[in-house]
Amino acid sequence: MDSVWARGRVLAVLAVVTAGLLVLHRAVPNSVGRLGSLLETFLPWLGLSVVALLGLALLRRSPTVLVASLLPVAAWVHLFGGLLLPAAEPGPRDLVVVQHNVSDENTDPAGTAHALAAAKPDLVALEELTPSALPAYGRILGPDLPHHAVQGTVGLWSKHPLSGTRSLDIKPREITETWSRGLRTVAHTPHGEIAVYVAHLPSVRIRPGGLASAWRDESAGLLGKALSAEELEAVILLGDLNGTTDDRGLAPLTSQLNAAERGLAFSFPAAFPLARIDQVMARPAAVPHLRALDATGSDHLPVAARVRLPVRPR
Repeated sequence: MDSVWARGRVLAVLAVVTAGLLVLHRAVPNSVGRLGSLLETFLPWLGLSVVALLGLALLRRSPTVLVASLLPVAAWVHLFGGLLLPAAEPGPRDLVVVQHNVSDENTDPAGTAHALAAAKPDLVALEELTPSALPAYGRILGPDLPHHAVQGTVGLWSKHPLSGTRSLDIKPREITETWSRGLRTVAHTPHGEIAVYVAHLPSVRIRPGGLASAWRDESAGLLGKALSAEELEAVILLGDLNGTTDDRGLAPLTSQLNAAERGLAFSFPAAFPLARIDQVMARPAAVPHLRALDATGSDHLPVAARVRLPVRPR
């Protein structure tokens, strides 16, 4: 009779492999089908495989699998456990910001605007704005957020005055048609001037050959160069970046900005959110908490975040 420690050796190997993918996901190459980015897009969901392994270990009564499963459990908690911790209490230097791809097929822009206004934000960034829907957003957001800037299909509504608004060129070279999906403006807040960027990076597609993200990656690189050249110290980036903060394709951005410290906030697709591709990032400010809001008429969920501005030295 086999020793109980010999049971489930294949499952134990799978547990070790899962732990390795979690800890060493950057080692998975992107040269073929951008498999590394594909893995990183859905990295938190590897936690489900840990649950399955633990269940099978109990069925097999295998202590080997139980012990081996502790490795991916520890790896998952190390990577994502902090996001599940309670958020710190709001502070006096916090700004409430909302980010939402409202969808150019949204049939209820007024209802969407009311839902966003209910979060009592200081800033609201929108993507996929259409000329027909723009008046509804302005009418409903305007009373509490009287300052706004729109460039192409992206816009920002603000409680605080804006200045220096300009379009941001993040268009990939192969796109030849009219394409304006980025803006930069300055918000004049009681805590100082903040450069606010709103961006909608190109979509990615999962195809038989892997993840098609070349345009998204190129656009992220252009946005990263703009952020590197930014002269103001305080920066907030809001946008549908079509990638998670774990995805190496967004490294030009995540290497420069702070991501959310708390909250998974999966935002896409709205019907069954699998990933957070709508992002709020900042520097040197922190983003203590980010949460998904209720569904609107869009295929994305809105996300709301608190951005904590640092105390300026006197």
